[in-house]
Amino acid sequence: MTPAEAPTDLLYGRLILCSGTANQPLAAEIAAYLKTALHPVEIRQFANSNTFVRLDKSVRGCDVFWVQPTSAPANDNLMELLIAIDCLRRDSAGRITAVVPYYGYGRSDKKDQPRVPITARLVADMLTTAGADRVLTMDLHAGQIQGFFHIPVDDITARHHLADWVKRSDITDGVVLSPDLGHAKDARYFADEVDMPLALVEKRRSKDGGNTEALNLIGEVEGKDVLIVDEEIDTAGTMVHAAEFAIQRGAKRVYALATHAILSPPAIERLRSSPFERVVVTNSCYLPPEKHLPCIEVLPIGALLGEVIHRIHTGQSVGAMFNE
Repeated sequence: MTPAEAPTDLLYGRLILCSGTANQPLAAEIAAYLKTALHPVEIRQFANSNTFVRLDKSVRGCDVFWVQPTSAPANDNLMELLIAIDCLRRDSAGRITAVVPYYGYGRSDKKDQPRVPITARLVADMLTTAGADRVLTMDLHAGQIQGFFHIPVDDITARHHLADWVKRSDITDGVVLSPDLGHAKDARYFADEVDMPLALVEKRRSKDGGNTEALNLIGEVEGKDVLIVDEEIDTAGTMVHAAEFAIQRGAKRVYALATHAILSPPAIERLRSSPFERVVVTNSCYLPPEKHLPCIEVLPIGALLGEVIHRIHTGQSVGAMFNE
């Protein structure tokens, strides 16, 4: 993948790419695709844990993209992003795009019980108030989160990357399994893309959200390779339970595919003892060495995000990328 041909009449100044501390390897991938260097910045924490951000060079009038997923530690990474956006705004950046490959607090997208916040909306307000002009994110937990913003939001998907992996694999007699009825629609899109049938797990989640119980399997998995697809793997409880359920129903092999590898404890222990042949994720979130397992395969998305950034900067269609 190489950057598309750029128009000559740009609406904003030159493209500037910056990175927070949350996923610097991904930012370096994006920079390599765009054939540019990351803008020099200083980011550190004072002894009292307050975050400090300083630009080494001015970005006045420039089109700035700041890469910072808000995965764990979510509060630190989110606060760092907000401070960075304010720093860019006060330096008179021409336009500020928050590149948030993983949108933390995205699962708090509705008031599903009494006396709880809608934190996904609060984060949207905070990003806007800080000074972001637009947001680039990937595979939001719920599509309606885009409506929480009063600024443009590009929510792109890694589904095609994951589907390409399936097409390159030795999986021929497969079925796509959604571990949650709430994500059946996304699983259907994926099943269509890899030309496989769809199966669904009906489950019940505990009131604290920590445990799930599989109740029923809708579809046929016996003797088949089962691809369990979700937008993220957090504690891996949902994925592992779905895999064990599929094996009990006669599945031959099971695979996990997800965009975001959060892998909060006890995910690594669960995956290590799970029946998964392969766990395929992207590098939307930084995966430290202690979270690498032999079964985990990480797909790079730097080129994908780089092309989207290039198109935003040059005023070209982003949607056309996924319709070509």
